[in-house]
Amino acid sequence: MTRTMLTLCNARQCRWISTMTRWLSATIAAGVFVTGPVFAQDDATDDDTETITIGYLGLERDPDREPVSVIEPIPENEGLEGARLAIEDNNASGQFIGQEFQLVESIVARDGDVEAGLEDLAEAGAEWVVSGLPREQLETVMESEALGERIVFNAAAPDDALRGDACRPNLFHTTPSRRMLADALAQYLGYKEWTDWALVYGNTEEDEHLLQAFRESAERFGHDVVDEKMWPHEPMARRAEGGFHAIQREVPDFLQDLETHDVLVVADETDYFGEYFPYQTALPRPVAGTQGLTVTAWHRAHESWGAVQLQRRFEDQAGRWMTPRDFGAWLAVRSLGESTARIGSVERDEVLEYMLGEEFELAGYLGYPVSYRTWNQQLRQPILVTGPRAVASVSPQEGYLHPRTMLDSLGADEGESQCDF
Repeated sequence: MTRTMLTLCNARQCRWISTMTRWLSATIAAGVFVTGPVFAQDDATDDDTETITIGYLGLERDPDREPVSVIEPIPENEGLEGARLAIEDNNASGQFIGQEFQLVESIVARDGDVEAGLEDLAEAGAEWVVSGLPREQLETVMESEALGERIVFNAAAPDDALRGDACRPNLFHTTPSRRMLADALAQYLGYKEWTDWALVYGNTEEDEHLLQAFRESAERFGHDVVDEKMWPHEPMARRAEGGFHAIQREVPDFLQDLETHDVLVVADETDYFGEYFPYQTALPRPVAGTQGLTVTAWHRAHESWGAVQLQRRFEDQAGRWMTPRDFGAWLAVRSLGESTARIGSVERDEVLEYMLGEEFELAGYLGYPVSYRTWNQQLRQPILVTGPRAVASVSPQEGYLHPRTMLDSLGADEGESQCDF
């Protein structure tokens, strides 16, 4: 386990005016604005400083995972880099109100023991945990005695069950669920009046879950699933050299018996066949879902609402583009920074009460402030609808109203939630 502690300079070593200038620059760039009095750092001595230690728990990159394209290599430290940047953002404002954020990190081998990684974080003093784990390992962590009363932020697992019948009172979610993503796509397809869908899905467990989310979204928004078909080949059965002409023949043949549809919706979370479908369909139809027109929490082409600032700061730190998993970890750490700054306390129960209250709002560079749903502790957030190199739209779409907030038109609403704390 590696341990990272990120703090800014002690004000007693700096003149007040230069410190204030740096603080203003950092908070404007980070989108961090703290209400209430701002004190000179001379007022916040080392003895007065309250420390918040956050742990990041993740897995090493899968050595057998191959990139879909040579132009998009698999990122290093995915998720972790987002947490690191948020620590810096929190400390940019926290230093002036006597709060210091520290990050401790535990990256477990793919076949390693995540409980041991959790124990390492606990020994290092982590009071809150950001998870970059898939569902199976995350549930192992949630059942571990080493977790104690710590709160976990799920920044990676999209499984709807974790927000439903497998929800837990000490588990928050900053990554969107599959149902949220499916609803975001369905709203945009409804806006385009592409309401007759043909669904193609893979033979993995993840694809089965996403397929069900697409079915539920289509029903919710009055779309018709006119046909479904499973891609018959195994994951990673990619074509070798000279396979282009075979793809041109095979994909149209595979799709030719589908009922007439407006859009082909693909469920391929592992990226093993979906990229072959755009421009290869039997009918001239758009491809959407996990490939083609996609829905995502974050995209490298997103530049509205100040997102360019976040993109550039992340690239300066990590040397690569921010991914949705990085963004989920950033939101988790920033949620704590925003809450402790607003209430002026780092006490666990006070922070939780504020985060789940109506006053909590976090600027997430997505147009709407983001906040937590009380019934399943999922972060309500806009979803980007994108092509490979540009953002096409943002859901929720105009006209999809909700009595509480338009953001609650994405994902399981309170009345249909199966979460029971």
